[in-house]
Amino acid sequence: MSAYAALDAGGLRTRSTYRAAFRALFWRDLLIWRQDAVMLLIKVMLQPVLMTFTFAYVLPKIGHGMGGGGAAYATTLVPGLVAIAIANQAITGVMMPLLMELAYKDIEDRALAPIPLWSVAAQKILSAAFQGLLSGLIVFPVVMLVHADGQAPQVHVHNWAMLIAVLAFSSLLAASIGLLLGTMMDIQKASTLIVLIMLPMTMFGCVYYAWSALDPIKWLQYTVLVNPVVYMSEGMRAALTPQLGHMPVWAVLGVLAGGSAVMGWIACRRFVRRVQS
Repeated sequence: MSAYAALDAGGLRTRSTYRAAFRALFWRDLLIWRQDAVMLLIKVMLQPVLMTFTFAYVLPKIGHGMGGGGAAYATTLVPGLVAIAIANQAITGVMMPLLMELAYKDIEDRALAPIPLWSVAAQKILSAAFQGLLSGLIVFPVVMLVHADGQAPQVHVHNWAMLIAVLAFSSLLAASIGLLLGTMMDIQKASTLIVLIMLPMTMFGCVYYAWSALDPIKWLQYTVLVNPVVYMSEGMRAALTPQLGHMPVWAVLGVLAGGSAVMGWIACRRFVRRVQS
């Protein structure tokens, strides 16, 4: 065998090893996730079920409809709740396990895998993004079904390509944010993070109202643009409820796609430095 052939064969074996190790790490994460499936389902579904039950069932039943009527408000609510379900699960799905691994030095076995460290970080992002995507798909039928008689949300897929793109980029962006946050703090500060970051991200992420509804409060309407959940919620509205109005599609997809790339790159670099230190 010539020297060039030997090099080619070695390169193929290396790439094959990388792919096998990457798949093994990915399926390991999903196996752990599946073992805690019941508790994860409860966590994913609790907030959307309570919100839709309150705003689309209880309030219309007692005569306190919101947003121009229970059905109108339920229609506004569905895309936002799907978006926040994806964001919450994708962020915590990578952040919390990473904090545990860094705290108890369990990250060392992954660092010894026969793939570059940045690949380990990318695998974590993909795994958490997959979890976030599944969470959104689980929540969607729930928020569609929980409502009072005559208060069903008017939701259907108007643009499949848009919906798929928003689902994919929302999951990747949220997972990248989760990885970055996991490398920036200690596990003792996780509860503080939930209060200082996750709660405002939810309340000001246009989950319970459309971005255009903030028009009377201009300073707040532009301030919330730093919140990635705004673009996830508005992207879902563009695909599912365009009749209610939404942020321009180019802005939504530009931020979600660009943010996924930039945040993923930053998070991977931060992960490598944190593990090597």
